[in-house]
Amino acid sequence: MLSQSVEDYLKAIYKLQKGTEAIDKVTTSLISERMGVAAASTTNMIKKLAEMNLLKYAPYKGVELMPAGEKIALETIRHHRLIELYLSEALGYPWDAVDAEAERLEHAISEEFEDRIDKALGYPTVGAHGEPIPSKQGTIDEPNYPR
Repeated sequence: MLSQSVEDYLKAIYKLQKGTEAIDKVTTSLISERMGVAAASTTNMIKKLAEMNLLKYAPYKGVELMPAGEKIALETIRHHRLIELYLSEALGYPWDAVDAEAERLEHAISEEFEDRIDKALGYPTVGAHGEPIPSKQGTIDEPNYPR
């Protein structure tokens, strides 16, 4: 089982690499800024993730998720977006309040709970904020954002 911190880093890197904020070079300083932690902490975590074969890291050249790291990132994003939608649609949370709650819960739910939320919502493909929900198989239909 991976730590919440590992999942959060992978999710942040995925969003910087391929999501709405996609950029060509994902650097440790960008990741550090996104995560709100010191650059040294980010570098230590990046080295750990590289040792786990979850990303490629070359000093001064940035990072790139490996397939295993991307799969974990997409699973975490899937949990987050399904929880947001469930909170909004089933529990009546306002859309601007679901992100913080989903952030707390995304690491704690089981695969069975994820499946039940998915089914209860009618197997949605779009989240509460209009972004795509990754599939159970770990794929996502990301729009092509200009870089």
